[in-house]
Amino acid sequence: MTDRPLFRHARTGLPALALTAGSGVLVGVVTLLQAWYLSRVIARVFLGRQPLDVVSGDLVALLIATLLRAGIVLVGEVAAGHLAARVKAHLRGALFDHLLALGPIHARGERTGELTAVAVEGVEALDAYFSQYLPQVASAVVVPLLLVLVVFGADPLSAVVLAISAPLIPIFMVLIGKAADALTRRQYDLLGRLSGHFLEVLQGLATIKIFGRSQDQIELIRLSSERYRSATMSVLGVAFISALALEMLATIGTALVAVGVGLRLLSGRLDFQTALFVLLLAPEVYQPLRLLGGRFHARAAAISASTRIFDILDTSVRESARDGAMAPEDARPTAGAGPPGITFRDVHYTYDDSSDALRGASFEIPAGSTVALVGPSGAGKTTVVDLLLRFIEPVQGEVLINGVPLHRLPASAWRERIGWVPQHPYLFHDSVAANLRMARPDATMEELMRAARWAHVHDVICALPQGYDTVLGERGARLSAGQAQRIALARAFLKEAPVFILDEPTSNVDPELESILMDTIERLRRERTILIVAHRLATVSLADRVVVLAGGRVVESGDPATLRAHDGAYHRLLTAHQGTG
Repeated sequence: MTDRPLFRHARTGLPALALTAGSGVLVGVVTLLQAWYLSRVIARVFLGRQPLDVVSGDLVALLIATLLRAGIVLVGEVAAGHLAARVKAHLRGALFDHLLALGPIHARGERTGELTAVAVEGVEALDAYFSQYLPQVASAVVVPLLLVLVVFGADPLSAVVLAISAPLIPIFMVLIGKAADALTRRQYDLLGRLSGHFLEVLQGLATIKIFGRSQDQIELIRLSSERYRSATMSVLGVAFISALALEMLATIGTALVAVGVGLRLLSGRLDFQTALFVLLLAPEVYQPLRLLGGRFHARAAAISASTRIFDILDTSVRESARDGAMAPEDARPTAGAGPPGITFRDVHYTYDDSSDALRGASFEIPAGSTVALVGPSGAGKTTVVDLLLRFIEPVQGEVLINGVPLHRLPASAWRERIGWVPQHPYLFHDSVAANLRMARPDATMEELMRAARWAHVHDVICALPQGYDTVLGERGARLSAGQAQRIALARAFLKEAPVFILDEPTSNVDPELESILMDTIERLRRERTILIVAHRLATVSLADRVVVLAGGRVVESGDPATLRAHDGAYHRLLTAHQGTG
């Protein structure tokens, strides 16, 4: 990978980049003034024996140039910091927006820890590139050239030595940098794996403890850490060798200039002020190149980190799945629209691993009705839900909403009409009220309490230390599975959406509470279109119609009583369920 994608994103902070690069060039100009006035003062005082009051003007000019240089350096560093912060914020925002556009299906195929490392450590690794390396590129190109031209006017021979030796620094820098690139990529990959594995260990801590595998995981973490340490030391070793080589080149170049200047000074072919002026400028010719070489490892680290970032950003998103996809005016859902009818017409879906999840599934959910979707594991029930939520798009066939293809509707507007209760709901590390308001940010406390009472979780919430202001912990750690599911159910009730998708909403509650919640859902299903994904067939009692999936196809459908009496797929599922009950 090259710097081009990073350069492209640097445009978001173009004013700061221009100010930083300009500051570096101005420092070179002021350096010329410093060297000139310093050589002039020394020549006049020590050789010309002139009193200090005679050279006071030159001393003041030297002081002003010194202060001006310090001020310009400060401005450049502040601008560089702003540039890095702006680009990092832009990239992190773009990365998060794109991950949202890709949706949860993409995230399921990634390790959460590695994605977290990309969004945090990966973006942060770009800081030195934008705040140090990129601004130094302009200085390394302009300042040495400017100083060599000035030296050429004063002493052509020294200018030739500088012109020949100075380019050797970037040449060696590139050669050593190629060796560092592979090492830096390996270091970053190992960091991502270590982050991913560590997060998995934390999330699976209970499983690890119960099976007595703590020592095994400790050893795996130790080995991963050791590999990362070894990779880091290899990168640092190359960086130290690079710094040594660049310092040697700069020192040898300066020494060659000094020897030539000294010999010509002794032979009388060069005056003292000119000789001193050239000697003061010689190290300054190499300084921008040395700084660029010292910061070259920041480029390698940034390219390694950005490779994964741009891999994610370059992952294509189906245009119809974007939240911003537009639809004709007459096809856009409105807030006052009633419960829609939903039709699956010959829908096919294939995952990236080429496994067919749906193979021509066709069924209807009439407006205002309740349909239960049942079938064995792997039948395609979750894929149907993902299609309705617009997380994925059919590869063939279509889903219709009141006769309008779903892909023509804006994804965000369609999701506003859906209340979804997943089988394993996610609760954020925030208060109960904040988790409920995910459905409706403007909901009042009275509305929160009403939804909680419908889900029979209000008393549970009131028993928490701070009631609705209690922070639940990551994934609702303070709650039991049944309590978390009821809060998710309350969140769906709060949305008051015309479409409900319930993925076994009572799988984690006891039979008595299940009966109460079923009565609540029975009352709420009026004027709503409801799809119940039933893993426990007792939930099917709420349905007007049952659709049986097997192998990605609809193998049976009808009302529950008729299917129960018929010796078909639904009857066999019931028999198997009762046999294991």
